[in-house]
Amino acid sequence: MPPIESLRERFAGRLLTDPAETAAHLTDWRGKWTGRAIAVAQPDDTDGVAAIMRWCHAHRVAVVPQGGNTGLSGGATPDGSGNSLVLSLARMRRVRAIDVPNNTITAEAGVSLHGVQTAARDAGRLFPLSLAAEGSCTIGGNLATNAGGVQVLRYGNSRDLCLGLEVVTVDGRVWHGLKGLRKDNTGYDLRDLFIGSEGTLGVITAATLKLFPLPNSKMVAFAAVASAQAAVALLELAQANFADGLTAFELMSDTCIALVEKHVDAARFPLAERAAWYALIELSSTADEAETARLMERMLGLAIERELIVDAAVSTNIGQFRALWALREDISEAQGAEGKTIKHDISLPITLIPDFVEQTSREILERFALARMVVFGHLGDGNLHFNVSPPAGAGPDAAPAFVAQEAALNKFVHDAVSRLGGSISAEHGLGVLRRDEASRYRDPTAQALMQAIKQALDPLGLMNPGKVIVPPAR
Repeated sequence: MPPIESLRERFAGRLLTDPAETAAHLTDWRGKWTGRAIAVAQPDDTDGVAAIMRWCHAHRVAVVPQGGNTGLSGGATPDGSGNSLVLSLARMRRVRAIDVPNNTITAEAGVSLHGVQTAARDAGRLFPLSLAAEGSCTIGGNLATNAGGVQVLRYGNSRDLCLGLEVVTVDGRVWHGLKGLRKDNTGYDLRDLFIGSEGTLGVITAATLKLFPLPNSKMVAFAAVASAQAAVALLELAQANFADGLTAFELMSDTCIALVEKHVDAARFPLAERAAWYALIELSSTADEAETARLMERMLGLAIERELIVDAAVSTNIGQFRALWALREDISEAQGAEGKTIKHDISLPITLIPDFVEQTSREILERFALARMVVFGHLGDGNLHFNVSPPAGAGPDAAPAFVAQEAALNKFVHDAVSRLGGSISAEHGLGVLRRDEASRYRDPTAQALMQAIKQALDPLGLMNPGKVIVPPAR
């Protein structure tokens, strides 16, 4: 291992070696993985990233790129060997440019998602990517994992919101691809190689992103539905009535809402009666608030006539808007407060979701002694968080036996997803959590192509080793 002091002179920024300073970078967001590293490097600019990469390449030191360290799959955590360098983009926080007529913003990888949203809003524009961790996660990490969030239904994933990238390669070259073009058919789309690659092919240092007009009004409805099948029919009705104005459509079981009520002091159930399922429907419009309210009321009236919903609460001010959204956004926090969780971030064709939820949930409860279904997610784009917790009242003594079921439960759920043509990782990435499972379900030709791309761009295997793809046998 080369002396780390030889790196200090190569770049502007910080080089952390004190265990007290590096500790936060060596454990993932959920506390599930902890690794070791020779140091944590925090460059100030792209030239600094390139210098670090050249040093690592020359000395055969593996690199683990890291943004806000808010990932859920261990993709930004070093392994236990202690032979890698964590490359933190935390100091690269400049918004380089905003082009309002072109509806683009160019931001460095370390800018928080909230920072990009705010800069866009200050310019009279909307950057629509929205995640629970938006105050901490960074735009580089969002792109590296192709993050989705709650508005994919209208605006797409991170990939759909990105026009151009700046990337540093494993040997320290810089690809200057920050074009604000919506049409560019001049060869292979290198941008799409790096988005979703989780730092295994190169380091994203900046991005040019799409912006949109700010809506004049927004409204959300929290509706009680009798079944997941009714929720799908309600989604179709909302799409027919709102078109592009439908920006989010979330599905939550009553179990989820009960957990939020139990663990979040500010939570208030907004309806007179409970139901098995609830849908959260967001309408955004360039029309005024009165017209938006009329559209929402008309759609909900049709839904009641067709017996798709039994009751609904509609926001009439920003406080109510946030309170209704909080019932959805606080589910993960509430489930964590309840105890151990076995999580599945899956996607399926929307048509198949009701039968999948009903059948797979029933079979899990029949086959696994310690199981309570906690199902919620982005029904509008087919992404469910199909989670399992211990039964209510199981107590802490049940935790070891519950966790011991995880491998078998994962396989059962993912086999069911695979049979229906779904994905076992919709928006959380593979990291180390789902790497081996994804390889088991992946088409062999796709596996070979991915390994060929990895070999071509990172022949020494220095970029975020052990993540996303199983190395080929040598």
